[in-house]
Amino acid sequence: MSIQYRNLGASGLKVSEISLGSWLTYGGYVERENAVQSIRKAYELGVNFFDTANVYAKGEAERVVGETLRDYERESYVLATKVYGRIGDGPNDRGLSRKHVIESANASLKRLGLDYVDVLYSHRFDAETPLEETLRAFEDLVRQGKVLYVGVSEWTAAQITEAFAIADKYLLDRIVVNQPIYNLFERYIEKEIIPLGLKKGFGQVVFSPLAQGLLTGKYSSNAQVPADSRAAKHDNFKNKLTEEKLAKVEQLQTIARELDITVGQLSLAWILRQSNVSSALVGASRPEQVEENVKASGIVLDESTLNRIADIIENNPVPSRA
Repeated sequence: MSIQYRNLGASGLKVSEISLGSWLTYGGYVERENAVQSIRKAYELGVNFFDTANVYAKGEAERVVGETLRDYERESYVLATKVYGRIGDGPNDRGLSRKHVIESANASLKRLGLDYVDVLYSHRFDAETPLEETLRAFEDLVRQGKVLYVGVSEWTAAQITEAFAIADKYLLDRIVVNQPIYNLFERYIEKEIIPLGLKKGFGQVVFSPLAQGLLTGKYSSNAQVPADSRAAKHDNFKNKLTEEKLAKVEQLQTIARELDITVGQLSLAWILRQSNVSSALVGASRPEQVEENVKASGIVLDESTLNRIADIIENNPVPSRA
């Protein structure tokens, strides 16, 4: 089955149900050649949505992604980057002031080697900058043709609602996409964010859909952590590998085997059951991982399977954490 595409929120832009990110990978601990091959494999399989950020590996991730995608027609892929995180030591080298938004966007385009990005996300909310100032800066980038669509990441429902009110009052470009964390173990967006997305017309491009590898099934116990895994390289993730979660993943693997799919594909298909999810953003350290994840696109889980998954997970959505 070939990869499926969905609209990015209420916009007319079509993005692949599985998209490829570069957090903690490209320019980081993943070797450059593997990063390049993973991007190429994704493109070859029909993935048209690629995600990076100005702060990933201090700008190196943008360079790797930009250089690799240069082999393809610009119109054939959708590229997102972000602004907010600290990129220098100066007082204006972070946040969402007009100065930082404009300068950061221009620096990102230079690293990417492009004239425009399809999506520019506000990486987080900036309580120190008036929201109108930020939205007007984004609007100017859109008017200049440097950004096509505006997005946010991990904003609360209240913050997004305020942004829509300001955009509508001053006829500014509306947010079309939010990038939150979402997986079988972290479901807070089901409470307020997804209903708001359906109401206002912005989609979710969710990150960490496999809980940073926990839902791939490669971790069998706390004592057995593969040497080349993310858990081995990042202590804060290793601390999330609880025996309770590992036991639930084992039960999920039973369901996956019955469906002749992997537990990772089961987890991605579970996410894509939400119509408001435009894409599940996966990471990959090898091309083979991309190939496996892409196979989740188009898998439809029946009600019986969804009920069995719910019985195993037993975690009701909780209100926004922010």
